[in-house]
Amino acid sequence: MYFIGYDIGSSSVKASLVKADNGLVAASDYYPKHEMDIIAHQHGWAEQNPEEWWSNLKSASKAVLHKAGINGSEVKAIGITWQMHGLVLIDKDFKVLRPSIIWCDSRAISYGEKAFKAIGEDRCLSHLLNSPGNFTASKLAWVKENEPEIYERIYKFLLPGDYIAMKLSGETGITVEGLSEGIFWDFKYEQISDDILRHYGIARNLFPDIIPVFGQQATICNTAAKELGLQIGTPITYRAGDQPNNALSLNVTKPGEIAATAGTSGVVYGVMGTLDFDTRSRVNTFAHVNHTKKDPRLGMLLCVNGTGILNSWMKRNLGLGTMSYNDITSLAMQSPIGANGISIIPFGNGAERMLENKHLDCSIHGINFNNQDRRDLLRAAQEGISFAMNYGISILSQIGISPTSLRTGYANMFLSPLFVQTLSNISGITIDLFDTDGATGAARAAGYGLQYYASYDEAFSALEKMASISPIENETEKCREVYEKWLSILTTKTNNY
Repeated sequence: MYFIGYDIGSSSVKASLVKADNGLVAASDYYPKHEMDIIAHQHGWAEQNPEEWWSNLKSASKAVLHKAGINGSEVKAIGITWQMHGLVLIDKDFKVLRPSIIWCDSRAISYGEKAFKAIGEDRCLSHLLNSPGNFTASKLAWVKENEPEIYERIYKFLLPGDYIAMKLSGETGITVEGLSEGIFWDFKYEQISDDILRHYGIARNLFPDIIPVFGQQATICNTAAKELGLQIGTPITYRAGDQPNNALSLNVTKPGEIAATAGTSGVVYGVMGTLDFDTRSRVNTFAHVNHTKKDPRLGMLLCVNGTGILNSWMKRNLGLGTMSYNDITSLAMQSPIGANGISIIPFGNGAERMLENKHLDCSIHGINFNNQDRRDLLRAAQEGISFAMNYGISILSQIGISPTSLRTGYANMFLSPLFVQTLSNISGITIDLFDTDGATGAARAAGYGLQYYASYDEAFSALEKMASISPIENETEKCREVYEKWLSILTTKTNNY
């Protein structure tokens, strides 16, 4: 007996097959083997063809069944996770009306800004827990105004994972978690937001039926079963956006627990047990996978744009193209804590919401031509990334999440012992590194949704901890001294913006 999880990313679609009795990964694969195309007809636009996601999902699904050497009838539940905030539009025949406007498309920013002011900032934050921003609701409003002939043909709008579920089952649905990530959900009234509908003029009949995050949402239809090699009637029992799913993959479900990622950009995701929000709108707040009206569970998501992208920029521009990232880290570790006086502010990948949308760019401070070299620059880059992540953790602390530990996948920047140790030293918290990913988490969550597992702890009991990194006592004082210097530079820059 197996469960399968699908992760619909903007680079690739991954499938993971998990054995039910022990929760271990039987096989995983992804398609395409190169990054999927992102269509940008204008500056700031980003679109993808949803049919490409489906095509790659079929390839990945067949690959894991083949690798595991099993028949599709042995798969008993399906979980789905996806790139958040995308918009897919379908007509009454379930045909896609236009390419999906995906998460990194910025065309709807002005729509969100106008809505924030028109509805009222206090009302938006107290009911939506966010400003409308550049999220799915604003993207739908953009289509309504700029492509009215398409808007008139819409039967339902979907998030990327809802589209995949529709292709699997022939049915449409959306969760409260999904509605909240699109900024459609009123947390105070626990319903679709009347404020958003009125302001944008969106008809309620465009919404799919609301379904639970866990439980039987739909079943595999005849066409999809043939295309994927699965059994007709196999249930879809879980779906969630990638960041809530990443947290769940690490068994982060309780108030005060936090998860993190640090790929091209980084995320710090903490769970809150009360309906609260950041009055300065530096944090995105969504329904976590286990949110209910009786027991609120909110995912406080703080994005740090300039993480791994700074590390890769250093690799390209310091002439280190042939070196591995492990070798680059080894080089950086030859420089002492504080990088011989160099500080790097790493926000060179766009405006940061945690900096209240101030676009500070990346800047390098304290260069001395006589006693520094590329080792110091490389260390300063990794320290700057860890300082930015810690700055995000401090914001979460200000709004009531004070963690004693952080969980993350053993991947990307968290493969660097320099980065991890620095972050632990300055934050004062232990960092637990696990061997998991989004597709594997979705597969295990599908088992919980099927009620095969009785609890989250049981569903994620197979999580393998790769390492646990705690602050080093004789390094923390120096690290915090360097962080305070970095923070002083950041404060000066933000005040002068």
